Amino acid sequence: QNIHLVARWLSSLEKKLEQHSEGSHRDFRVFVSAEPAPCPESHVIPQGILENSIKITSEAPTGMHANLHKALDNFSQDTLEMCSQEKEFRSILFALCYFHAVLAERRKFGPQGWNRSYPFSAGDLTISVSVLYNYLEASSKVPYDDLRYLVGEIMYGGHITDDWDRRLCKTYLEEFIKPEMLEGELCLAPGFPLPGNMDYDGYHQYIDDALPPESPHLYGLHPNAEIGFLTQRSEQLLRTVLELQPRDGSAGEGGAGTREETVQALLEEMLEKLTDEFNMAELMAKVEERTPYAVVALQECERMNVLTAEIRRSLVELELGLKGELTMTSDMESLQNSLFLDTVPESWVRRSYPSTASLGSWFADLLARINELEAWTRDFSLPSTLWLGGFFNPQSILTAVMQTTARKNKWPLDKMTLQCDVTKKSREDFASAPREGAYVHGLFMEGARWDAQVSSARL
Repeated sequence: QNIHLVARWLSSLEKKLEQHSEGSHRDFRVFVSAEPAPCPESHVIPQGILENSIKITSEAPTGMHANLHKALDNFSQDTLEMCSQEKEFRSILFALCYFHAVLAERRKFGPQGWNRSYPFSAGDLTISVSVLYNYLEASSKVPYDDLRYLVGEIMYGGHITDDWDRRLCKTYLEEFIKPEMLEGELCLAPGFPLPGNMDYDGYHQYIDDALPPESPHLYGLHPNAEIGFLTQRSEQLLRTVLELQPRDGSAGEGGAGTREETVQALLEEMLEKLTDEFNMAELMAKVEERTPYAVVALQECERMNVLTAEIRRSLVELELGLKGELTMTSDMESLQNSLFLDTVPESWVRRSYPSTASLGSWFADLLARINELEAWTRDFSLPSTLWLGGFFNPQSILTAVMQTTARKNKWPLDKMTLQCDVTKKSREDFASAPREGAYVHGLFMEGARWDAQVSSARL
């Protein structure tokens, strides 16, 4: 089981299977299991084993309906009958199943669901139910606080590393596991009250009959939360269709020729717009005093040079390959595919800033970042407003703000904290930088909107 954990041993397994295949019983079988690989580079199972195997894939459930049924499938009628406090045990067990389904399915909403992705599994749910059974058998009263703490802080909370995610998990448990659940007054979601005392098949039937249609309301989210998820799924579907287009010359008219012409035109346009690299020797000579702001500017220029040098090198190499002056390599083919599919090439991503944009938007964003750096390095005076999202390392400029303020006022740096105030002005309204701190722009709010009239966020 879990052979993905023993990647180095798999070659030995392949040899053993070859040895035992000769002269073995005709009903001899080997069963192996592995987690799905997150990326092609993680495929560790030897090709020989895969070719001689019957592959069975267990797809993770999608949607609240499937997840809730899947969570309940971990138990049976015997489970429901094993506790002496039958009513309390069944109610809390069903609430835990719903809680588990919510936590697992929230991942599809991206950052609005969880700040980080956590490996919640059926084992967390079954152990939580075992803890519930032990506590109810040992006590005549339901220890709600103890159960919420054990489930939220240990069983599921053991996976959680973000403070806000931990707070979210705790809030769900406070809503799902409380004394009102035994009085028939608890709704797990709008229009979905906690069921009463039923048998195992009755709970499954109740899910089919009473669970409302799939919507963010089932997770306590606003309907707008689904926009990002549906957009991402649509883009993924369309990109998969695009990747399935024929790539060879036998695909008929408009095949390889059109592909190469498209890549060639895009390649020439990018090389034409790409500016020269920053002359670091001249910039360092221009700096009179290496202030924290000047250091950040020089660091950003160095990182930008590394990125633009790789872009120019790879594009020139691909251009020569398309002309037949160089032999096409696998890296050049990967670059060609990325340009055609409007995705950022892997070699650029490794040297780039974090971004999820497509190639066209990413390259336009790159040119805008270069323009910002060019304006900043003319005299190295702090710009009137800083594009915080335009830095390779935004944390560096925030640290520079604190360092400059600490030196000016002779304050200890380790006692400094950042405070952010939202103004009612736009970027163009600022002619110069403030005497202390810095004006920043380019921040976005997700899951809410900013009300400029009262200077507060609204959900």
